Amino acid sequence: MQTTIRKAITIHGKGLHSGAPAVLRILPASANYGIWFRRVDITGRDNLIPALYDYVNDTRLCTRIANDAGVEVSTIEHLMAALAGTGVHNALIEIDGPEVPIMDGSSEEFVAAIMRAGTMELNVPVRAIRVTKEVSIRVDDVEVSLQPSDALEIDFQIEFADRAIGAQQKTLNMSNGSFVRELSDCRTFCLNSDVEKMQSIGLARGGGLENAIVVDNGVVLNPEGFRRTDECVRHKMLDALGDLSLAGLPILGRYTAKRGGHRTTNLLLRELFSRPDSWEMVECNAQQNDNLPGAHIQPADLVRSA
Repeated sequence: MQTTIRKAITIHGKGLHSGAPAVLRILPASANYGIWFRRVDITGRDNLIPALYDYVNDTRLCTRIANDAGVEVSTIEHLMAALAGTGVHNALIEIDGPEVPIMDGSSEEFVAAIMRAGTMELNVPVRAIRVTKEVSIRVDDVEVSLQPSDALEIDFQIEFADRAIGAQQKTLNMSNGSFVRELSDCRTFCLNSDVEKMQSIGLARGGGLENAIVVDNGVVLNPEGFRRTDECVRHKMLDALGDLSLAGLPILGRYTAKRGGHRTTNLLLRELFSRPDSWEMVECNAQQNDNLPGAHIQPADLVRSA
């Protein structure tokens, strides 16, 4: 069955790029509502934006959505991953600024807040996008694809010149709390030189070691180091789940990426939906419901206490 959160959630934080404080509220919603953002600081024009792939207008440093009135919300991917990974299908997200709080650079605090609030069933079946034929995108040395599968699987490869990251690969089936256990605590990462460049042009003003892994010539600058030896590829998988959730419905398919990112995942969704012979909308049966990312999650799945 479709779900929403049991009670409203309020989260305080700051934006990664703006550095500005923000208050975000996640509110329950009815069946078939989907996920919408509302900019409560904007009045006099449409301030509602659906969390859908074709409303994405920028993927350079994060995922940003915008409506026809020019109202935007950026850095939505970690929150979207948390909603998908905990099985929340319907919610209204109110925010008083242009950027979702970065928190610690992972989805962990969002996931913990959702699990504390709890979810409730809405007595309406879940609909999903079932991939029926492979769809792929290649941009330079980046390759991403969606292939038929009975559940959402993510297979991700990364390769960075800095030896602190290097080459990493991981494959996970997202069923039965896998996202919460395996990915939700994994933080965004960057090179120290990139942080300096971004800050020199007014970006990443809220960035620091408290909300990202920063590496510099083979050294992890964060005193605590990595949370997991392959935290970087796991974070890329977290991003992928958030970006794939912009399909608007859960995906039953295998997502494969070599050096993928926000841009190519969004291009892949656009390619998928431009090819009606490559997908179908299905009403999930009992087995498919059990295979969805948020099915059967337990408090013990949250590895760290957030």
